[in-house]
Amino acid sequence: QDELLTRFQGADVDYPRGETIVTLFAEQVRLAPEKIAVVFGDQQMTYRQLDQLSSQLAHFLIKAGVGPDTLVPICLERSMSLLTGLLGILKAGGAYVPVDPDYPQERINYMIRDTAATIVLTDEQSKHILREYKGTLLSIDGDWQTVSNEASFPPDTAAGPANLAYVIYTSGSTGKPKGVLVEHRNVVRLFMSDAPLYSFSSSDIWTLFHSFCFDFSVWEIFGALFHGGRLVIVSKEMTKDVIAFANLISAEGVTVLNQTPGAFYVLQEEILSNYNTLALRYVIFGGEALSPSKLYSWKKQYPDCLLINMYGITETTVHVTYKEIDNEAISRKISNIGKPIPTLCCYILNRSGQPQPIGVPGELFIGGAGVSRGYLNREELTAERFVNNPFGEGRLYRTGDLGRWLADGNIEYLGRMDDQVKIRGYRIELGEIEAAVLAFEGIREA
Repeated sequence: QDELLTRFQGADVDYPRGETIVTLFAEQVRLAPEKIAVVFGDQQMTYRQLDQLSSQLAHFLIKAGVGPDTLVPICLERSMSLLTGLLGILKAGGAYVPVDPDYPQERINYMIRDTAATIVLTDEQSKHILREYKGTLLSIDGDWQTVSNEASFPPDTAAGPANLAYVIYTSGSTGKPKGVLVEHRNVVRLFMSDAPLYSFSSSDIWTLFHSFCFDFSVWEIFGALFHGGRLVIVSKEMTKDVIAFANLISAEGVTVLNQTPGAFYVLQEEILSNYNTLALRYVIFGGEALSPSKLYSWKKQYPDCLLINMYGITETTVHVTYKEIDNEAISRKISNIGKPIPTLCCYILNRSGQPQPIGVPGELFIGGAGVSRGYLNREELTAERFVNNPFGEGRLYRTGDLGRWLADGNIEYLGRMDDQVKIRGYRIELGEIEAAVLAFEGIREA
């Protein structure tokens, strides 16, 4: 039991506890202001330009009443303005709440109401979706002339490490999505621990492939910006066009690619058939269970590209475990999700809350500095899912996932204990679908 509670855990390392997303971005602006930060199609923006535009927006938002822990929904299509919007909200001290314009109208309305937002950030293309909203609606392109009158230097902000950075909504079993409250310190320690798992640098080129409503995007956006790298925004149309996306990866010299396994299986067929060389250093998997055996041909053709499997949950800030997929892992054909990353710990417990021996399945609980604050306006659910840690400090998040320890300290993922499923990385509670179906007149049971 001592081995399970200590030796198999993530390293107890330090990280810059006084930093925030805003201060880490500011450091990269200081180091290389003229370096390209973001690319979208034929548009590009330097770190200095992104800093100035987001600062102008931040000053405007502060005057509109945004401060620490103020929730600001942002409903935008993928664009350069998306990055300006996210950073502007954070610099004002607020927390961004991503709202996908493609969501059903009822879901969008619910999220806006749930946040009790006094201001919502949007663009001219998406403005009509928010016609029922009665508060202040700021169009980041249509109203920019007003915003551009603000100062372009970063404002003083009272937001600290313990303040909220973002609220991402996940599917809820009761039929309503639930907002997960993530703080700056949760994000900072994900990238900035004293025992880095990756050798990311300012030479790296990342893609923003995923919707900003999916927390894999947090890893993509700030993985690039915290290391002084370049972020290439992938258009919504291109995410569905594997030929165009493969060409983008080659043409832009992408070095860090983040994918759900299902998306990558299709992408690799196109790449293996048409590209002999790529700049890729890492392919990082997350969002759903990986089948390592499907990576054999990729590993053979690109042996120097590291394949990393990372299990994670929105409630524990993107990633929890880390496993390099080598030839041995490919041949073993099990869903090995690896070991806890630095600053986190994993426990596999039985129904009585006691640790399971090596090889025996149980529920996976997560503790450490990545555990988020809880759910917005859902105190009972927060108390149910975020429990006191009987083995150490802080709280544990009970995942509802089944796993078991392997003898080498890695974890094998065995699936769910409930009716939750994942499709392309998105968590979907079947209860939410059931509730929607039952809302139709004439349907008694689903």
